[in-house]
Amino acid sequence: MKLNKYYGAAIGAFVIWGFIPFPLKALTAYPSEQILYFRILFSVVLLLTIMLLFRRRSIRQTFNTFKTAAPAEKRKFLILTVLGGILLTINWFVFIYVVNHIDIQTGSFSYLLCPILTALLGYLLLSEKLKKNQWAAIFISLLSCLMLGSGSFINLFYSLLIAASYAFYLITQRVMKAYDKMVLLTLQLVVSFSLLGPFYSYFNAGHNLGTDYYFFGVIAVLSLVFTIIPLFLNLYALNELKSGTIGILLYINPIINFVMAFLYFREQSSLHKGLAYALIFLSVILYNLKFKKKKLKRAQHIT
Repeated sequence: MKLNKYYGAAIGAFVIWGFIPFPLKALTAYPSEQILYFRILFSVVLLLTIMLLFRRRSIRQTFNTFKTAAPAEKRKFLILTVLGGILLTINWFVFIYVVNHIDIQTGSFSYLLCPILTALLGYLLLSEKLKKNQWAAIFISLLSCLMLGSGSFINLFYSLLIAASYAFYLITQRVMKAYDKMVLLTLQLVVSFSLLGPFYSYFNAGHNLGTDYYFFGVIAVLSLVFTIIPLFLNLYALNELKSGTIGILLYINPIINFVMAFLYFREQSSLHKGLAYALIFLSVILYNLKFKKKKLKRAQHIT
């Protein structure tokens, strides 16, 4: 029963994220950079409020861990925190732009590709081991990308940019696993907003908002319902579930995106794209297969 709560939290988080095209599509008329600016601003305000009211112990623990760390560890923390903020900014901006100005399929494809790309980066950067079926899945994913690229290079470029930015972000989180994830996210979004803040006049030059209650209402929903709540559910689930289990459940998100793209938003696809999507689905299944090792029994000789 206790474990079911954690599964429910994880599934809930990815189901919510699966429906994120709804608030983004509701803001199609607004520039992507303006949506990004206010999504980050609202998220930072909400996170800081939650952290200061309910998670002050986590803030103190993170500060104490940083204070007692060696100088090299402190430098790594600062560099990776800034890098994490930059990667999140790139990931959020490109995803918003792709959903609103290209198609939902391209964004969905990127998040199917992301866990496999993360595994490859883990192998290259962190020396994490990969099994034979996982190497096969990476090869099939590469074929899928080549197929998508031959049909539409721009779609492949955006898919890879979204997947790579989030995969590199996840790698930075693995390196900083000693620190509280929610504190790190708050710091990263503060970094992100600090980078975007000076460009406020530029982001709002082409579309002056004034008292646009519709825009700010949707942004509030996007920030609270589709950012903060699923993040908390995901972190809650990670308290008990293995990261591998979370990795499998993560595929709920892009699958819902695909269903919405075709059934609700009536997006069209080609046979070429369909085969590429089929290959990436096949690679996802292959990547997550678990094979039991057969134990070889040595023959016993009576002497």
